Amino acid sequence: MFLAALTIDGALAGVIYATIALAFVVVYKASRTINFALGEWVMLGSRMVATGLHAFGLGLGGALGLAIAGMVAVALGFNRLIMRPLIGRPTISLIMVTIGFGALVRGAATLGFGGISPSIALPIGQDPMTVMGVAVAPAKLIAAVAAVVSIAAVSWLYHGSRVGLALRALADDQQAATAVGIDAHHSLAIAWALLGVLSVLAGSLWTVVAGGGFGIVLVGLKVFPIVIIGGLDSIPGTVVGALAVGVLESLAAGYVDPVLGGGFSNIASYLVLIGVLFARPYGLFGEADIERV
Repeated sequence: MFLAALTIDGALAGVIYATIALAFVVVYKASRTINFALGEWVMLGSRMVATGLHAFGLGLGGALGLAIAGMVAVALGFNRLIMRPLIGRPTISLIMVTIGFGALVRGAATLGFGGISPSIALPIGQDPMTVMGVAVAPAKLIAAVAAVVSIAAVSWLYHGSRVGLALRALADDQQAATAVGIDAHHSLAIAWALLGVLSVLAGSLWTVVAGGGFGIVLVGLKVFPIVIIGGLDSIPGTVVGALAVGVLESLAAGYVDPVLGGGFSNIASYLVLIGVLFARPYGLFGEADIERV
């Protein structure tokens, strides 16, 4: 039962990791931009929801709506004012911009949200539910279901809608996509807006399950092993990688940490990452880039 409990707990954490990782993948697939400020985006989204709940007295639905509107505005402004002028610049410029934006968000959030409780609670009972003989907090189950719905919606958007077709075309060949009439700026704006929405959802779900605060920024660091293991541009790979990392961390915390000391579970995914990079540098589900020279 101990093994089952660890596996279930890890899988529940994994689906939330997948929602956070999707916020990275949707921008990378469309623009090849590596967003090193993802943790700050997720933290900002969760703090906006908490502000709506505790400072404005809104219900959970109203707070989510306010936060989504705010994060979409931030994402569109960031894309229009900062990222668009950098099109065609060296990759290092884009990376440094995201790192600088993350530092700005951390400082501004400390000043703006310092006196507001970061907690987000679901209006449900606290009595545990039984899953495969294991007692699980209902908040974790609801968060996992919401994460699965979010993942399914993003997958449909990419593979079942005209917006997704345009984003996939841009990812394959931006010049060819533009030549056939796809508005690259409009499509990239949609990708960044989707990042804003996913940041709110992922940050809220993580806060419900594990607590909020400025420490949620560190959750963004867990995304990089996930997306590299699964494949930087693969949504199915992201989901598989997130579930694998969630279960791996849970099992390591239960079985290895008591032997080697606390903290090994935090680096277990990075050790797996090193092994994957040696065996398959483009990830389990990623595709190697082929360039004609």
